[in-house]
Amino acid sequence: MFVKEIDRALLDGAVDLAVHSLKDMPMEECGDIPIVGFSQREDARDVLVLPEGEEAWDGRGIIGCSSFRRRIQAEKLFPDAQFRPIRGNVPTRLEKLDGGGYDALILAAAGLKRLGLEKRISRYFSPEEILPAAGQGILAVQGQAGKDYSFLAGFGTFETAMAAKAERAFVRSLGGGCSSPVAAYAKVRGGELHLNGLYYRERDYFFVIGSKSGPAHEAERIGSSLAQELAGRYGEETI
Repeated sequence: MFVKEIDRALLDGAVDLAVHSLKDMPMEECGDIPIVGFSQREDARDVLVLPEGEEAWDGRGIIGCSSFRRRIQAEKLFPDAQFRPIRGNVPTRLEKLDGGGYDALILAAAGLKRLGLEKRISRYFSPEEILPAAGQGILAVQGQAGKDYSFLAGFGTFETAMAAKAERAFVRSLGGGCSSPVAAYAKVRGGELHLNGLYYRERDYFFVIGSKSGPAHEAERIGSSLAQELAGRYGEETI
């Protein structure tokens, strides 16, 4: 709903640019208000946060986690824990944690770092442990079609833009959105893009992570191709 409110302001000309967390944006872009720039990527990993003053945790108790993507992966890491939803912005969630309502939280490293709360991070999860959401750690600048945004040329990097495009193409090809358990994470090195994508099958709570590499300038093709391969191999029709 917040994204849509900003969209209206752009369409009405009330604002000239909008800045969003890319992972919260719809995978389908509106042609009238396209994404015109991607920031350099902050840390894309998810992290474990413990109550203030605690340094160790036995993996038991209640984990606050509203992301189904995080939950289905973290359940394999913490089989003895319970998972419960938690709402609110980052400071509000930390207050609920420190107040005793939860034993741990799983949050995005990027959000904590941007708020100057990096010291609250107890553990980083590698992408192999918990694959991030598509676009996590990237800020997207949205503008108006037909306007000159050449001044944004130095805002981001080619590598981040191609990673973002590959990740979003993967999720879009599977019909997922910003709240979907589908996940994707890409890296670009030396002109080569490597993408990991998570495919989720709702019928039996099954998920699998696949990967695909190729030239970075073919980012969207790589994302769509990996999605089609996983859906073809593990989709409902293959059961």
